[in-house]
Amino acid sequence: MVEMSDPGHKTRDASCACGRLTVSVIGEPEIVSVCNCTACQRRTGSVFGTSAYFDKTQLVSVIGDIKTFQRGSDSGRTLSMHFCPECGSTVYWELAMYPDLAGVAVGCFADPDFTPPQRAVWTDKQHHWVQFPDEMNTFPEAP
Repeated sequence: MVEMSDPGHKTRDASCACGRLTVSVIGEPEIVSVCNCTACQRRTGSVFGTSAYFDKTQLVSVIGDIKTFQRGSDSGRTLSMHFCPECGSTVYWELAMYPDLAGVAVGCFADPDFTPPQRAVWTDKQHHWVQFPDEMNTFPEAP
């Protein structure tokens, strides 16, 4: 657990495209992951999604109106996607299989120095022209 008053822990803000929904987290993510599943491809409008997973105790604030969409995943489990009702950007989500974690879209941090991904999942759905570094752990499905 992260001690919220510890000055050594960095606070980061993630926001939607219009800036009306902001999530603040403190400390480092538990893991950063690239997901190639078809649902993440559709959610992002790109060929994969990049997610930072934080312990929910690290989520220190959520400011703004939220709309929630629940969907299934390629693994058959439920996700609750939280997005801005104004611009539609998905900022964060909760996963039924990891109830203590919250995922935040890495792109919403808009920080080129953000922690790089340690793994890529659902690589069996990966576009053939996408390549990940050799040292990155890859999984054909979710581990």
